[in-house]
Amino acid sequence: MDTLLTLTGAWLTLRQLLEAVWHSDWLTVALKFFPFVLLCELPVQLFVMLGALRRYLEERHCARHPLHFSPKVSCVVTCYSEGVDVQKTIRSLTGQLYDGQIEILAIVDGAVQNRHTLVALRALQNYVKAVPSRRLEIVPKLQRGGRVSSLNQGLALASGAIVLALDGDTSFDNDMIRHAVRHFADPNVVAVAGNLRVRNVGRTFVTRLQALEYMLSIHLSRAGLDAFNVINNISGAFGIFRRDFLRRIGGWDSGTAEDLDLTLRIKKYFMRYPKLRIRFEPRAMGHTDAPESSWQFLKQRLRWDGDLSYLYLRKYRHHLRPGLLGVRNFLALVWTGLLFQLAMPFVVVGYTSYVLLVYPAEVVLGVLAFVYLFYALLAALMYVEYWLLYSERKRQDLRLAWVLLLFPAFTFVTRCWNAIATLNELLTKSHLDSAMAPAWVLRRTKY
Repeated sequence: MDTLLTLTGAWLTLRQLLEAVWHSDWLTVALKFFPFVLLCELPVQLFVMLGALRRYLEERHCARHPLHFSPKVSCVVTCYSEGVDVQKTIRSLTGQLYDGQIEILAIVDGAVQNRHTLVALRALQNYVKAVPSRRLEIVPKLQRGGRVSSLNQGLALASGAIVLALDGDTSFDNDMIRHAVRHFADPNVVAVAGNLRVRNVGRTFVTRLQALEYMLSIHLSRAGLDAFNVINNISGAFGIFRRDFLRRIGGWDSGTAEDLDLTLRIKKYFMRYPKLRIRFEPRAMGHTDAPESSWQFLKQRLRWDGDLSYLYLRKYRHHLRPGLLGVRNFLALVWTGLLFQLAMPFVVVGYTSYVLLVYPAEVVLGVLAFVYLFYALLAALMYVEYWLLYSERKRQDLRLAWVLLLFPAFTFVTRCWNAIATLNELLTKSHLDSAMAPAWVLRRTKY
């Protein structure tokens, strides 16, 4: 009986809030969405959706003038314990529909203990050699130095004008290089962020949630940020760079989260050279495996979110200013990085705790149901825009539409976990405990 009364009260609360929306009683509605949502989160998502539409319209106009631009490219593939899976990556690069030369530099980190990866690579040498304008060079590193050392080794050896930094467990569509490289015909473009899909999308419910997250947070969001030249990150699994510029700024820096680290270092030149651009290319598609269990997912995000707070709050806390980044990128970083990614999780946890402690159960359930519907509607609008404008596999993506029903719960969990990851980094310096590099390498960082 008590449960029935609670549910009835929750329904009445939800109905009152829905009626307030219908009658445009926005003050009542706004009070249920703490000011941080109205001032930060909703404007960010609208900004992204507007930018995605703008970029789509601009690309439709530019598509009438295709670029025939095919410089030599060097693909630096960082390999560590992939085994035979690395062959998918090499084959997908060898089979690219690209007129220029492709140099594949496979850097095997810790080649002694990862001999199975080295053997798998050597088995493909004749396969690559048989394809014109393709070359595979295998570089065994006997001592493990971590991902950054592999990337810098590849950069030192690269002879192509364009360098692709790729993971050894990521495969690619066969028109990836053609779409990614065309942007470098513009001399002001110094880097391009590639697109990513979840390759093992059908394995578990957790991978389906992540596949939808990739569509909205990588594909649609970076398309929107690209329209205003405020790309927030060049993925470590798939980044494309102008070689000479990358060498001039010293390549990758030691430590963890090397992708965001490098993105921030590139942006430090934006005030001095305001015409520089980082682009996002949605048609340059890579495919990567996502964690298949909840625990694997949480472990991954503990590292990702902890590293993000390490870079923003420790390493670059004195560099995040308009005098280096330019006003536009500074505001975007504060808005989408410091507020949206770092502060918002704590606001979500605090607001939820406040509601649970102060209000009766029926009001709590009604308010949370209303908030849930808001986020479900917002995710649905973003998904529809993505599907109509950017999805190149519409039938495959349509199969994930039902996941939208549970996507707000997934977002809530990831935000709460983000707050835990940030606290973990601030209290324990978790960036010094990472599988991305040996401990002796990580401890050489100054922060």
